[in-house]
Amino acid sequence: MIFGAHHPNQNFSKVKVFKFGGASISTPERMQNTASIIHRFQGEKLMIVISAMGKTTNALEAVTHAFVAGKTQEALQLFEQIKQQHLDILKYLNLIHWQEAEYQLKDLFTEIEWLLHDKPVRHFDYYYDQIVSCGELYSTAIMAQLIKEKNTKLKWLDVRDFLRTDNNFRDAGIDWSFTAQRLHEVVVPLFDSCDILITQGFIGATDENESTTLGREGSDFSAAIFANLLNGESVTIWKDVEAVMSADPRKYPEAVIIPSLSFTEVIEMAYYGAQVIHPKTIKPLQNKNIPLMVKSFIDPDLPGTLISAKSNKNLPPIIVKKEQQVLVQFRSKDFSFVEDRPAQHLQDLYRSIKTKPNISQHTAISLLCCFDDHPEKIDALAMEASALFDVAMEKNLTLLTIRHFDPQTLQQLTAGKTILLEQRTTETVQLVMR
Repeated sequence: MIFGAHHPNQNFSKVKVFKFGGASISTPERMQNTASIIHRFQGEKLMIVISAMGKTTNALEAVTHAFVAGKTQEALQLFEQIKQQHLDILKYLNLIHWQEAEYQLKDLFTEIEWLLHDKPVRHFDYYYDQIVSCGELYSTAIMAQLIKEKNTKLKWLDVRDFLRTDNNFRDAGIDWSFTAQRLHEVVVPLFDSCDILITQGFIGATDENESTTLGREGSDFSAAIFANLLNGESVTIWKDVEAVMSADPRKYPEAVIIPSLSFTEVIEMAYYGAQVIHPKTIKPLQNKNIPLMVKSFIDPDLPGTLISAKSNKNLPPIIVKKEQQVLVQFRSKDFSFVEDRPAQHLQDLYRSIKTKPNISQHTAISLLCCFDDHPEKIDALAMEASALFDVAMEKNLTLLTIRHFDPQTLQQLTAGKTILLEQRTTETVQLVMR
């Protein structure tokens, strides 16, 4: 036994946390590939967090919309397709103990079918979490059985038994102390007899046992929570890219691999919109100095990117480009300064409409703000703000951010563009361009 007495303060340095996203298990072949990656770590203690398969979350969202709209038959038909897809994959995998997985899946299906036969009486976000959370339960039930074929020292866990949240459905907050206590009471002792624990990312449960989801990039966050509370050795996020790159290689073929990054740099990149790792995933790891690796499930022998507390020198220019931007000018009607009360009024509006600017700049009597163009939010903002301001807007713009910029990269990426707004520090330049 590695851990000695099961006590919350003990150091669980032997546990590695792996997270596999939906792309890594989107087909039977990819499931087999993921299982073979896990088998490479035979004899090690692994906590494995898995997302829903491929496009399952989108399909379950469609079920939720139909159900809440009162279209019971449509919801049941859509759900039937999801059930069949998972049962077909199970058949295709040709497992020795396939029946065990099939019974488990059918039990989990029943949970939703009961709900779909009811009438919706609560708000959309509540039903979203009850229905959409099931994708992870189904995928892990199949994967647990597949991995068990070669490694019997494995246990499937329902994450809702130990990851406690509040009832802010669709973006639930973690009850850290309760979750820590449950992990040490329920999960840690299992490592005495098991090498692999497999559970779900993205979901948790309230103290009334209602399913919740953790919001954007929730599965990565789940992995970070477990690593933090178990004092894990490391977290590895397995993706369909070689590593973290200096730009999106689909838009910039000259993008290069970044072998190592600091926690701070990753938070900065995410803040500016890079699809790298969500800041809420970094924080629990940074707090305990637990390294994070981004590796390729397509070619697991590649070194990937190591994210740790160690600061970086000589990073290449890191490019983040956001299209579909709208630049809004709020100009005071009576030539009074925009600061103080008018600015406070705008902040209140952002909160109520649930939007915020990606970049903003004051002049004496106006404020320029660049937003993602969600038309319903931007139109509501313009209408509400027009009571206090003259509002003008321009759409179809691009927000370009370059970290560690150099004159050559800046010139190359702005050639032929009209720059409407520019902000720069010694390390970062941001430009709104048409």
